[in-house]
Amino acid sequence: MANLFGAIDVGSHEIEMKIFELSKKNGIRQVDDLIHLIDLGTDTYNDGRISPPHVAEVKRILLDFRHVMEMYGVREYRACGTSAFRDMDNATIVLRQIEQETGIHIEILSNSGQRFLDYKSIASKGEDFNRVIGRGTAIVDIGGGSIQISLFEKDRLVQTQNLQLGVLRLQEQLHRIGAGSHRLPALVEEIVGSQFEVFENLYLENISIRNIIIVDDYISEVVQKHKIDFQTHMTETPEKARRKEGFVSTADFRQFMSALQQYDRTDLALQLGIEDDNVPLLRISAIMVRCIADRMGAALLWFPCVTLCDGIVYEFAQERRYLKSAHDFEQDILACADQISRRYLGNGDQSPVIERIALRIFDSTRKLHGMGRREQLLLQIAAILQDCGKYISMTNLAESSCSIIRSNEIIGISQTEQKIVACAVRFLYEPFSYRKLLAQESTLDEAACMTIARLTAILGVANALDRSRRHKFRDLQIRNLERDRKMVITVETGEDISLEKGLFGRRADFFEEVFGIRPVIRQKKG
Repeated sequence: MANLFGAIDVGSHEIEMKIFELSKKNGIRQVDDLIHLIDLGTDTYNDGRISPPHVAEVKRILLDFRHVMEMYGVREYRACGTSAFRDMDNATIVLRQIEQETGIHIEILSNSGQRFLDYKSIASKGEDFNRVIGRGTAIVDIGGGSIQISLFEKDRLVQTQNLQLGVLRLQEQLHRIGAGSHRLPALVEEIVGSQFEVFENLYLENISIRNIIIVDDYISEVVQKHKIDFQTHMTETPEKARRKEGFVSTADFRQFMSALQQYDRTDLALQLGIEDDNVPLLRISAIMVRCIADRMGAALLWFPCVTLCDGIVYEFAQERRYLKSAHDFEQDILACADQISRRYLGNGDQSPVIERIALRIFDSTRKLHGMGRREQLLLQIAAILQDCGKYISMTNLAESSCSIIRSNEIIGISQTEQKIVACAVRFLYEPFSYRKLLAQESTLDEAACMTIARLTAILGVANALDRSRRHKFRDLQIRNLERDRKMVITVETGEDISLEKGLFGRRADFFEEVFGIRPVIRQKKG
């Protein structure tokens, strides 16, 4: 039986709703697409607030969207706000007003959450996505307030970074300095170049980028609509090369850019069939794409013409098992954590051992903690990043590790989940205190605090079992003795584990406090 789902993107420059039909037989099929242009980003980036007239307009648009969903019989929806709401000083007040009057709840996405959904929207393209990221590929996700650049090698995410180069933000900067259209290309390239040079020096030294995937709201639709010709530089032989929607060589894109310069604003809007107000933003986006492509030396550009709504429905369809993705997104999240660990010279040999032990404990205590796959992922991230703070301070490891985790983007997890990971690592090095946790993290609820306690307890035992950092055993057996309220951890090793046993008590005490069962180490001579 088909299910109708509504995906709503309240963006910086437009509000979009797509209606989708979902079924296990046919997967995802788009039924309708509604777009309303509204410049929320300029308000936020200038004043930190959305003006009352714009708030009223948002309410009216969302009421219309709600009526459309009712007409289609949509029972489930997800509405997401992006950078315009993230940067708003009075977001809570505005969102509450909107929900009270429209009945639509808007979820504010973190930057990493938004980019991860955009990333999934590309994955909804299936075969093309999997083939492109098999080689050196960059995803350049251009938003109103910033851009996200994610690098792939051999189908694996190796780096992702955010740069404050969004099209609306750049437009405001150019407006303040009084830049005319004739100066636009040089000034945009100068601004982009100054930030991109740092990114290039830090992250592109040992990576060869052949393909760039562009996600934006302006140039992608034009490229798709006009089907720019190209000769593909992918795996096809020349005789099999074919024209594909959204693919274009960098050389052809440069020619397209030259053609854009021949038209004034009004003529270009008519020529391309777009709104007149979108022309300046299209020009900025196109210049950014050309500049980044030239600096990366990429041969092929792909404009899949997807929106956040496509990512929203793709994630929903995954969760409800309407489709199964060929790409492992959790591995991308873990790869992102691993890159942060490497950047701060984390102990690469130790983390996999700690992670493996922690997962064994997690699995053996499922009946006690009741946590699921998502919490298991957070435990893995915490294990990978558990010693990153040594890069800053060996003596203030708790605070340093917490600061690093909270300051770096881990794509694919929410801000709350990132706080959970940071706090779990923090309390690995200092005594756990509910009172201190609630005082420092007022936005965390009781459930989140309990998750931190459970992850900290598991991670602490795993860490204690490799206290010497000499990896004295690579396997262990865990047996829960419910009658004795003990969790017996049997390790097979011929080495001396006096250190591990001697320093195990504090970790065991907290584990018993959290789970009501005491871990005990037993040695089996190997």
